Amino acid sequence: MVDAAVIGVPHEEFGEEVKAAVQLENRDHAGPRREHELIAYCRSRPAGIKRPATVDFEAELPRTPTGKRLKRLIEDRYRQGRESRLI
Repeated sequence: MVDAAVIGVPHEEFGEEVKAAVQLENRDHAGPRREHELIAYCRSRPAGIKRPATVDFEAELPRTPTGKRLKRLIEDRYRQGRESRLI
C-alpha cells in the first residue's frame, strides 16, 4: 500500500459511513480479496465507528503540488449532487 485516506461518505440509512480510499503500489492486487483483508485488519484497531465499511482502490490519491493529500477532493467524489454533507 502506498497511501490511504479514510473519509465519511453518504449512507441512506445512517447519514454517513466510513470508507477507505487506498492507493496500492501494484493495482493488480486491488479487488474484493484485498478489500476484505484491509477491513479485517482494521477490526483489530480503532473503535467500530471509525472502521471503514468499504474500501475503494484508487490509481492515485489527489495531492497538492507539495504532496499534501487532498481528502476533500476524495470526499467530493461521493457527495456529487448533494447540498449538505449528510443525507
